[in-house]
Amino acid sequence: MFFIQCYVLYRRLKEQNLIKMTEVKKEKRGGINFFNCDNIEFMKTKPDNYYDLAIVDPPYGIGADKKQNAGGKQWGYKEYLKTDWDNDIPPAEYFEELKRVSKNQIVWGGNYMTEHLPPSMGWIIWDKGQRNFSLADGEMAWTSFNKAMRIFEMSRGKVLAKDNERGGRIHPTQKPVELYRWILTKYAEKGMKILDTHGGSFTNAIACDEEGFELDICEINEIYFMNGVYAFDVYKSQTKLF
Repeated sequence: MFFIQCYVLYRRLKEQNLIKMTEVKKEKRGGINFFNCDNIEFMKTKPDNYYDLAIVDPPYGIGADKKQNAGGKQWGYKEYLKTDWDNDIPPAEYFEELKRVSKNQIVWGGNYMTEHLPPSMGWIIWDKGQRNFSLADGEMAWTSFNKAMRIFEMSRGKVLAKDNERGGRIHPTQKPVELYRWILTKYAEKGMKILDTHGGSFTNAIACDEEGFELDICEINEIYFMNGVYAFDVYKSQTKLF
């Protein structure tokens, strides 16, 4: 009976966010806070509307982790991890927490998640400048903004060239820093606090640092977390040279 009572008390306190997350690795670089943790549990520790804007790139549920798991070594690490992170889209609880803790949201791959996202006129299109290619001509992001649809143009070739300048890709679905910087200039205002629940390569962290935004960014996989922080540190060391 004693253990049952303890468990009931634990659940009650956790629901009230009076028990914080355990096993969370954190790194801080200026206004950028990196968290190696479960993003749903992380968001449960935050009050309503804690973030001004969430810019997230969750799994699309299309197996991209396996389709694009090719190409040699980057950053001195192994090839892309052989994981199952893109088997499914996030559960309903994820979207409930995301909408609760942030005032506005931008969700990449939202066209795969319409069961959790209401209709929106404010879609973002990333035009990759490629036609009649085996991969998609572009990607779509759902937004909570009541704005006209906007298109960001950056070719796949230019993205790869920029990635190589920074040392190579470290994640199979890595998005360019330039895309995140463009989003920040179009949808954010100075002084806003930003959330990213799926860090991946942490290119969003570089963009937020360059644009002067405070960011909390989560990544559940420890290897991607370490690689992403390392890539961020390399970027910072390069900026000091100029």
